[in-house]
Amino acid sequence: MGRYYQPEIETASREKLTEIQNEKIVKQVKHVWDNVPYYRNLMEQKGVTPDDIKGIADLHKLPFLTKADLRDAYPYGLLGTDLKNCVRIQSTSGTTGKRVVAFYTQKDIDLWEECCARAIVAAGGTEEDVCQVCYGYGLFTGGPGLNGGSHKVGCLTLPMSSGNTERQIQFMMDLGSTIICCTPSYAAYIGETLRDMGYKPEDNKLKAGIFGAEPWTEEMRHEIEKLLGIKAYDIYGLTETTGPGVSFECEEQTGMHINEDHFYPEIINPETGEVLPDGELGELVFTSLDKEGFPLLRYRTRDLCVLSKKKCSCGRTHVKMSKPKGRSDDMLIIRGVNVFPSQIEAVLLNEGYSPNYQIIVDRVNNSDTMDINVELAPELFSDIVSENVKREKSLESAMRTMLGIGPKVHLVAPNTIVRSEGKAVRVIDKRKLID
Repeated sequence: MGRYYQPEIETASREKLTEIQNEKIVKQVKHVWDNVPYYRNLMEQKGVTPDDIKGIADLHKLPFLTKADLRDAYPYGLLGTDLKNCVRIQSTSGTTGKRVVAFYTQKDIDLWEECCARAIVAAGGTEEDVCQVCYGYGLFTGGPGLNGGSHKVGCLTLPMSSGNTERQIQFMMDLGSTIICCTPSYAAYIGETLRDMGYKPEDNKLKAGIFGAEPWTEEMRHEIEKLLGIKAYDIYGLTETTGPGVSFECEEQTGMHINEDHFYPEIINPETGEVLPDGELGELVFTSLDKEGFPLLRYRTRDLCVLSKKKCSCGRTHVKMSKPKGRSDDMLIIRGVNVFPSQIEAVLLNEGYSPNYQIIVDRVNNSDTMDINVELAPELFSDIVSENVKREKSLESAMRTMLGIGPKVHLVAPNTIVRSEGKAVRVIDKRKLID
């Protein structure tokens, strides 16, 4: 048997889980109908009312929500309660610079932190552990989510946030951190830095790491485990549903258990919207069964994955999702940040450049790199190096403001970006993200 934070729900029978989901979805649809005019309008357009939803089996009758809806409804259009009942927002970037703003009541935060606590306990966490949280804090959900989950478990929590690796290592070694939570690329960097400082894996007290917010391979998992002397666990989430903790790995590590009592998953054909059976690859859709502040129904994540109800040796009964195997849109995840080509186009147009560009993403020493080649119009092309360097630095600054991360910009001569059938290939992703 495994390690559980809430064993009565994590190991509940499938019949019991379905009973919980049926009860919650009926209440949630009524809650959204009464409190979210934006979604009620979508339901009316589809000819659906709360009376049509008797349980999870009727979920397919409801309309989808997409990133475009979040943009159109920004900032308060999908708020599910009076603003006075909300105690926090979290946020992530959107496709055009408009951010996704998610609202949380205190109950929502408690729910989220419990989900993160389940992930920490599944990784072996107890009140005896020292949990070092190196995800970013602030608007990003990583730090606050794992921080709260660590508190729920009773760990001594080090709220380090990201960066300042020298200080991270000092606290890790001096305070005897046993669990580390961060992006996999940053975990690898910490491991490499420790090695370069002359430390061996057995010199630290770490036993487990909880890594998410960006794609990573099994090869990268093994490399991190070797560098830090730990077992590395995957965690998944998105700001639109709460943040990390929507699903997490157990010791079997054959997929991530979805916290189905709070988030109901569907897999759909991304072209037709048809619900697919378990075991088929498709787009992941989530319904928040009991969120109050930002209660999204049938939200299309654009992540492509597979669901499995196969019995797990850990004893948990909740369905598993595979690592995302790609996207059904053009979003890239770079160093934990969502990046859309449309954002780059918006910057180029705003700065007076034509939108002829190419994004080249790679992973060097376990850290993502992003280069943007920008084709100059003939009238802007110059042989003067200093002039081009100045323009590149200005564009890099504008890109950093829009994206939240700093790419390397290269201005190139007209007609030098290779076209395929008349169209430029916008994205070249050299990372090996799928095994």
